[in-house]
Amino acid sequence: MKSSNPIFSRRGFERDDSRADVTMRQPGLAAAGHRPTDLVNPYLTNGAPSPVTDAARTGSGAMTIDDVVVRTATTLGTVAVAAVVSWVLLPVDEANIGRSYGIAVGAALVAFVLSLVQTFRHRPSPPLILGYAALEGVFLGVISSVTSTYISPGVVVQAVLGTFAVSAGVLIAYRMRWIRVTRRFYGFVLAAATGFLILMVVDLLFSAFGAGHGLGFDSGALGVVFGIAGILLGACFLALDFKQIEDGLAYGAPREESWIAAFGLTLTLVWIYLEALRLLSILNSDN
Repeated sequence: MKSSNPIFSRRGFERDDSRADVTMRQPGLAAAGHRPTDLVNPYLTNGAPSPVTDAARTGSGAMTIDDVVVRTATTLGTVAVAAVVSWVLLPVDEANIGRSYGIAVGAALVAFVLSLVQTFRHRPSPPLILGYAALEGVFLGVISSVTSTYISPGVVVQAVLGTFAVSAGVLIAYRMRWIRVTRRFYGFVLAAATGFLILMVVDLLFSAFGAGHGLGFDSGALGVVFGIAGILLGACFLALDFKQIEDGLAYGAPREESWIAAFGLTLTLVWIYLEALRLLSILNSDN
């Protein structure tokens, strides 16, 4: 499944739904045991539709689940280490909060640019992905420190645990097939994400031009609803990530594409953590 919007596209090992009708029009494929919903393998030059078996994958240079786990652990580990270092080295007391916050915002902007560069590339770049992870970690460290210092000392731990809980829940639901990632599901998530980001941008613009708390997404009942919606949207993105990893494994994606899997999972988990941190901050401040 592809998105025309490069921001939401996980490039590298998605299956192209536009080719589904080709499979459906070939009787020989149905006779070979392929369901009409099976899609052509985009990694085989001869157009063979069958998924890659474990035996064929061994020694072929194809992506494995171990590759995905190792690359994801490396990327998330980079985020975590950078967050801890920035928490320690960029204090947020009254004398230093301006400087620390400025560095964090600058790191976030550069991380966003790196993520865009990687998104538009046809091949994964480990330096770009790890650079994004390090800079995103700097931003998360400062934001987490500010939230812990000025709102609630335990909110960061709660947000981390909440992120793990959401991730585990989505993984279980996906493995049990309670969540089915279809073309319609993908379209719904893309539309919801676009609307969500538009609201965020409008909220920032209102805040920047003197409208106080913007549209009110940072406090009160509206803020809680918006925070829950953000977490649910992140959970939907996580399901899309799992689907694309599953497709990559089944269709013999090159081993280097495991970096794309790590990149996509990191983007999603950072999203969920930030939304959980924001939601918990609102709930704690209301109390």
